[in-house]
Amino acid sequence: MGILNVTPDSFSDGGRFADLDPARAQAQALVSEGAALVDIGGESTRPGHVPVSAEEEQARILPVIRDLAPRLAVPISVDTYKASTARVALAAGARIVNDIWGLQREPDIARVAADHGAPVMVMHNRETIDPSIDIVADMLRFFERSLGIARNAGIPDSEIVLDPGIGFGKSWEQHIEALRRLPEIVALGFPVLVGVSRKSLLGRLHDAETRPVDRLFGSVGSHVLAATLGAQIVRVHDVGPHVDALRVVDAVMGGRS
Repeated sequence: MGILNVTPDSFSDGGRFADLDPARAQAQALVSEGAALVDIGGESTRPGHVPVSAEEEQARILPVIRDLAPRLAVPISVDTYKASTARVALAAGARIVNDIWGLQREPDIARVAADHGAPVMVMHNRETIDPSIDIVADMLRFFERSLGIARNAGIPDSEIVLDPGIGFGKSWEQHIEALRRLPEIVALGFPVLVGVSRKSLLGRLHDAETRPVDRLFGSVGSHVLAATLGAQIVRVHDVGPHVDALRVVDAVMGGRS
């Protein structure tokens, strides 16, 4: 999954693709490098982000989705937790809903997805960080609630992807624990998405302070690990290097990753 943020303030590439021409060029570059999905977001969710209205979010993403949907040979997912944004994005040509609040911030988003026959990506998240809890047990409870919302809305299990939410609502130790125990999420029987690309938690493993764009090797290492532990989708900024690395994983594991 290639990342396309059409925002002024995303942590890694904020402002680079806010206009239509650079957004179009980036999406086409992601696909040419091997992206199987392009994930378009109009609201930064980095730590300390300022929430934006649905109207502003839609003004950012809709021109891009309308332009790209007939051009790209791969599906577009819309990165939003707002039901109204999901509705207009799917009408504009997006085909998947990627919700960082696991359908729980605005549960009507599940009905919107069901009405459009759209798969949903359900990410674990927390309002506050609590280092004392068993984070995987918390994920399992969270996903149980999300799956209930999805099923009640009429979304079949075959159209649901789970995401442990690395980088969201967890301490650094819990991020590492979530990756280590990824097979417990995989065991639920749903495809699993992992996104660690360029995130600050990787910077803690470096010997010196790094910018997001300097975290390529840590990103690739994290996603190779995730693939070997059962993840089927990785959400990345740098598609080409990931494709090369994951082809090795697939070759060794016989396609099981």
